[in-house]
Amino acid sequence: MKRLIFLFFALLMAGCGPLDRDPEMVTIRGLVFGTYYTIIYYDDDGRNYQEPIDSLFREFNQSLSFYDKNSLLSRINRNEETAVDEYFEVVFKRSQEVARETDGAFDATVFPLVDTWGFGFSDRSALAAEKVDSILNFVGHEKVWLDDGHIRKADERVQLDFNAIAKGYAADLVGELLESKGVTSYLVELGGDLAAGAEKPDGSLWRIGLEIPAKAADAPQEWEYYVEISNQGLATSGDYRRYYEDEDGLRYSHTIDPSTGFPVDHHLMSVSVFAPDGMSADAYATAFMVMGLDQAKDFVENREDLEAYFVYATEETEGFGYHASSGLKLMTRDDL
Repeated sequence: MKRLIFLFFALLMAGCGPLDRDPEMVTIRGLVFGTYYTIIYYDDDGRNYQEPIDSLFREFNQSLSFYDKNSLLSRINRNEETAVDEYFEVVFKRSQEVARETDGAFDATVFPLVDTWGFGFSDRSALAAEKVDSILNFVGHEKVWLDDGHIRKADERVQLDFNAIAKGYAADLVGELLESKGVTSYLVELGGDLAAGAEKPDGSLWRIGLEIPAKAADAPQEWEYYVEISNQGLATSGDYRRYYEDEDGLRYSHTIDPSTGFPVDHHLMSVSVFAPDGMSADAYATAFMVMGLDQAKDFVENREDLEAYFVYATEETEGFGYHASSGLKLMTRDDL
């Protein structure tokens, strides 16, 4: 899952005016989980918490990394008998909840299909379409469960992959760490997944740009709308920067529908989800990309705790249109 939220702190924060008093703004940047992170917060003494944050990331990675062969997740995927830790349990339970709520549109067991279609560790199989039926026999959230602190599987070939939810949870955890230090005003961004704390000391909210769909995977980021948030999670999923085209020019999305086993084929290009926490926003963003525009719109409008911003392909000149859920306020450059 590629997160496509565009952060433009320098541009938008400049419009908020300088602060004439403490607390001091602190900015921390680094690399984690194969992506970049940016954390901004206000602290009375300007304390730098990069060391405990990086320590948290290392501990988190040892639990939930799909790429570290020694992580708890990797050992469970190899069917080694081992108890789960708190990080794993929280993510697994939330994954199962969202899977049930979305009728399996979000499914942490989908990786074997993702890999077969060439978006995992393996090159795309020329026989991917022919392999789908057999792989579907061991894909499905109902085929794995937690029993007395241990993961049990209906089939030993079941593999868990939390890439579509773990970064959002990690952003939440950084927020919790900062709050434990007395910091309440913060914005945590991990590869595009966000967790925002309280408003800034001057009373303004955190401003976040929403990226315009790119015509090419390596195109620069551009934005038309922005939002203001506090005490909220935000994540975006899209297929316009991660896909491949076959020899006939057919485009294959990296988003795989767990029910069919095939890449999704609809006109929804991206969706940004606003939820009470980053972990939920992360998971629902993936689920909505699987559902498609109409089903996802209906889902959001029936939930008081969610809002969403959809970008979809059209036949018009610009090539895409927008839809914001009823409770979401979008702003443009003219509002700055």
